[in-house]
Amino acid sequence: MPWSAALLPLLLAGTSPGPRPVADDWAYHPVTRPAVPPRQSGHVTAVDAFLLEKLAARGLSFAPPAEKAALLRRVTFDLTGLPPTPDDLAAFLADDSPGAYEKVVDRLLASPRFGERVALWWLDLVRYAESEGFKSDEPRPNAWRYRDYVIAAFNADKPYDRFVKEQLAGDELFPDSTDALVATGFLRHFPDESNAVNVEQRRQEILNDITDTTAAAFLGLTFGCAKCHDHKTDPITQLDYYRLQAFFAGYRPTDLPLVPPDQKARQDAARRAWDQKTAATRAAMAELERPYREAESARQRKRFPDEYARLLDVPAEKRTPLERQLAAMVEKQVEVRGQDFSKKMKGDVKERWDELASRMSRLAKERPADPPAAMGMTDVGPVAPPTHLLKRGDWRKPGGEVAPGFPSAVDDRDAEPIPTPAGTPGRRAALAAWITDPKNPLTARVMVNRVWQHLFGRGIVASASDLGVSGERPTHPELLDWLAADFVAHGWSVKHVYRRVVTAAAYRQAARGSDAGMKADPENALLWQMPRKRLDGESLRDAMLAAAGTLNLTAGGPSVFPELPAELKAGGWKVSDDPAERARRSVYVCVKRNLRYPLFSLFDSPERTETCARRFVTTTAPQALTLLNDRIVLGFAGAFAARVTADAGADEDKVIDRVFTRALSRQPTSEERAAVHAFLAKRGGVTPEAVTDLCHAVLNLNEFLFVD
Repeated sequence: MPWSAALLPLLLAGTSPGPRPVADDWAYHPVTRPAVPPRQSGHVTAVDAFLLEKLAARGLSFAPPAEKAALLRRVTFDLTGLPPTPDDLAAFLADDSPGAYEKVVDRLLASPRFGERVALWWLDLVRYAESEGFKSDEPRPNAWRYRDYVIAAFNADKPYDRFVKEQLAGDELFPDSTDALVATGFLRHFPDESNAVNVEQRRQEILNDITDTTAAAFLGLTFGCAKCHDHKTDPITQLDYYRLQAFFAGYRPTDLPLVPPDQKARQDAARRAWDQKTAATRAAMAELERPYREAESARQRKRFPDEYARLLDVPAEKRTPLERQLAAMVEKQVEVRGQDFSKKMKGDVKERWDELASRMSRLAKERPADPPAAMGMTDVGPVAPPTHLLKRGDWRKPGGEVAPGFPSAVDDRDAEPIPTPAGTPGRRAALAAWITDPKNPLTARVMVNRVWQHLFGRGIVASASDLGVSGERPTHPELLDWLAADFVAHGWSVKHVYRRVVTAAAYRQAARGSDAGMKADPENALLWQMPRKRLDGESLRDAMLAAAGTLNLTAGGPSVFPELPAELKAGGWKVSDDPAERARRSVYVCVKRNLRYPLFSLFDSPERTETCARRFVTTTAPQALTLLNDRIVLGFAGAFAARVTADAGADEDKVIDRVFTRALSRQPTSEERAAVHAFLAKRGGVTPEAVTDLCHAVLNLNEFLFVD
């Protein structure tokens, strides 16, 4: 907020001037499609026209077009997260037709690799992880289904408004859609301290997380700043915060069986038959276990205050909605499941147990497989627990009750529930409808800004999840609104936005502009040159696997566990047995909150404990040391060398060509070729060791690590 003498008395008094008037906050104003500035050339796109208008005012223009090889490498990495193949490069260089580049763009947008690439930044945004976090960090074995849902949604170009609705209220709006039920996993990605004793405090922390993430991801607002007091800069009140939180007050985590309707009856019948056949044996085993189980449950129950423990004695149908939520959190810890008590048994009891266990072992072979399941979210019932405005955000100090409502700066109404299936109050459906209303001034702006950030490294608004007053000002507000209006007009098509931007001259310009641009706009905010972007850790690993020829492009399914550095001893990370599985794309590597894959962590992947709108880009000594010395990277170099020599034999020129085209997507210069010839001559020619060292050196080049 700009300094003003008028604020001084308020600051000295320790008070806040309150929310700013909405007239001062551009992001809350309706989106209007502005007129495109006059174009000097028929080849200038609408996107370019907005950019060139500001450049011209500073006496600047775009850099010359990028060379074809550099442009192909750029757009292929941006749209697929992978380098172009030598065949892709040769075909593009040979195609002189006017629409050659547009054909490449269409091919990349249609590739299944597109969804895998775009999903990565979305998963950062929604704090996707496959473990609970906190000290215990238990696994979430079905979380990967949400990841696959996101990839499939981007590949299918699912309209963004439908994409949002499914994640916020798929169970309410589309209860017959498996995709929509899986999508509600968005609401389940909060870190969870599953052994927390103060379950009421934990419930509030979960609600805060869901509220903050929803506002940041879809609305681009820092709502979390208002949980204790009115927002210091934005027109967001503390009442607004709890009105938004009220939409989620009835949340109930659930594991959803994913059984196609035509198979459900048959599977249910098979399971009933097996249950009936094993009922007597299971009952006898349960009776032997009972005293041990009851003792352990009683021990766990003593950990809780009486006010929470007594909820277990209240019949489920007589619990209030809030008591249902709290009791579920207590039951999760008190009910002893899957624990082996046989080691505590002795004498006749142990003999009887072993006899029954042997029988069950034989019967288990006939047991129908459990249906696949997904982490999802629904509600505790048609009535939600009350939401209160918490004094200073303290769950122990509830104020007045609050009804669900929208941010007052945009729409000062309480929400009317949308008719939904029995068992849910329809609150989340009402919120999803409001967020995806074309009249909402935030949703489309936020999403097109994220696409822009992905492609240029920085959004039109640099603070991608903070379009409010405390965030950065848009460099090109008219362009942002034009893109947002165009996005909605084209059916909320995310691929349409990507195509709009990557076919613009601004995106196709070289990454090396003029001295005048550096002097007038050193931060390149006006885009007088294409920004260079460093590969993230996931793309770096994928690029090394691609160069080595070992990248496994199998899509979807449970996550994989690549080998870890030898010096890292970690529990809960069982390396995948199949080497081909270890070479899957990085988006399919397991995301553990307490153990990020080291290469990704080193190159600035987030912890996924909270929403991340933009990754930091650091330059550190451990990055260089890892690329130089890590045995896994050395293994990539060795596989790369074996691939090159298998293809080129002992022909030095062919070896050099293959190394450069596969790693850098270009031919070597004459100086580079001479230098490599000299290097190989000193090493005795095309030996496995020499070619491995050459490949390793190329994988360490800045040109490999960065995209121009």
